Parts: sequence; C-alpha cells; structure tokens
Amino acid sequence: MKGPQKKLRSKQIFLFSTIGVVLTAMLLFIVFGDMGLKDLFARRAERNEILTGNENIFIENTSLYQQMERLENDPEFIEATARKELGVVDPDERIIKLK
Repeated sequence: MKGPQKKLRSKQIFLFSTIGVVLTAMLLFIVFGDMGLKDLFARRAERNEILTGNENIFIENTSLYQQMERLENDPEFIEATARKELGVVDPDERIIKLK
C-alpha cells in the first residue's frame, strides 16, 4: 500500500473501532444500566407478584363478604358459628366430656 492509502486505511480502522466501542458501551448501558432491560424484567416479575397477591386478596375479601352476609341473615349459620367459635350450647343440651 502506498502512504496516502495506508493513512486512509488506518483512519477507517480507527473510525470503525471507535464506533464499535461506542455501540458496545450503549448496548451494555441499555441492558444493564438504570432502567435497562434487566431492571425491566425485575419490575415485570414484581408486578406479576403484586397482581397475584391482589387476586388472592380479592378472593379472600369476597369470601369474607359472603360470610358477613350469612352472619347477618342466616340464623343456622349464626348458630353454627357461635357453637364452633364461642362454645355456645342450648339450655336443654347436656355436655358430656370424654377423658
């Protein structure tokens, strides 16, 4: 190669090397930097956990609301709950304790 072509070739190599380093740095920043892909996947996983927790709370809340309705309106359920949780017995019942 002649002198001017060699200079041009070395300038091209330097330019492409610089562009490669800059693009690699940008890619690393996009993947691992703040608010990068790694953080995005972590936030999605956290969001999915929260949504699952919300669904479980909704199911529990619905169950408790139904239980509350039954405690307000269902005399048999009220009696069964009082017997189970408070140990309530009717006056004409006898309690037999087994050892």
